[in-house]
Amino acid sequence: MLHVPCFIIELYMDKRSGKKPVRREKPEFEQKLLDLARVTRVVKGGRRFRFRATLVIGNRKGQVGVGVAKGSDVSDAIQKAYNDAKKCMITVKLSANTIPHDVKMKKGSAKILLKPAAEGRGVIAGGAVRAVVDLAGIRDIVSKSLGTSNKLNVARATIEALRSLKEPRIKTEAVVKEEIIKEEIKK
Repeated sequence: MLHVPCFIIELYMDKRSGKKPVRREKPEFEQKLLDLARVTRVVKGGRRFRFRATLVIGNRKGQVGVGVAKGSDVSDAIQKAYNDAKKCMITVKLSANTIPHDVKMKKGSAKILLKPAAEGRGVIAGGAVRAVVDLAGIRDIVSKSLGTSNKLNVARATIEALRSLKEPRIKTEAVVKEEIIKEEIKK
């Protein structure tokens, strides 16, 4: 059997269909659809249906955002939610692959608890918290979602919790030397 590189096959297939080969660029942010709901509005003639999309976007390098929007069709709602999420982007202060300290946050009836984890522990989170934390680029974290299970409120509470993080403390050389001297004195 003859092995032919994939790109040659793609170009050949494009020539047969008569279309020019399309080059797709990698998007600026990865996105994950949290929720897609059909919402109705009652008007004089009956019901009008629209779609509400809740979307999380991030670059896995510390930037993440949550957006929500409505549109007449699904793709329109998703595009509007993507633009909304870009407007609400935050930069997460990371300490290695985790967060620098514990944080609790309440937004609406959603309560979130985020704790740093040892390296290699992984993301221990469910639903909306996992989506936000994963797209933020956090690899080791423990979380608990208390209160509501509403995906939008949980995602927004997670964003607020990550926004409230303080800078990680880094020990200076002088502090490290003092600790070493204290330990030697104790011995």
